[in-house]
Amino acid sequence: MNLSNIRIGHGFDLHRLVENRKLILGGIEIPHRLGLLGHSDADCLLHALADSILGALALPDIGHHFPDNDPANQDLDSSMIIKKAVSLAKERGYRVGNVDLTIIAQQPKLGSYLPKMRENLSNLLDTPTDSIGLKATTHENIGSLGREEGIATHAVCLLIKG
Repeated sequence: MNLSNIRIGHGFDLHRLVENRKLILGGIEIPHRLGLLGHSDADCLLHALADSILGALALPDIGHHFPDNDPANQDLDSSMIIKKAVSLAKERGYRVGNVDLTIIAQQPKLGSYLPKMRENLSNLLDTPTDSIGLKATTHENIGSLGREEGIATHAVCLLIKG
């Protein structure tokens, strides 16, 4: 494979947990007493993933494409952000080869939700589920994430030309 035909990107996102918000991760609603605070639906998994795609394309982050001071983005479904990132990749001749994501959340336990998230990501990215690495871990009760003040996600993606 010609290495000029592949691009790698990394993304990271973190949102505070608050009362009176739905918890949306990977495009699905997860029952929990707290939800993520943000201008959009605050889906930190999809935000980190979109930033990894945009980073692989050497484009500005999601804040540039979906500014938080634009009323049109209030409570935006973050699936729209992923669709935009994938569209920008396709416009440049790339497709998603694979992604690897790690969610950091003390609570709730996410293991049982990961298969549904992977299926949703597969549809959004137009890539097979076996090309989607998705893990959830805790922060071992250390720091703000360990105190359940927020949830974070790291994402890496590989884009392939053609």
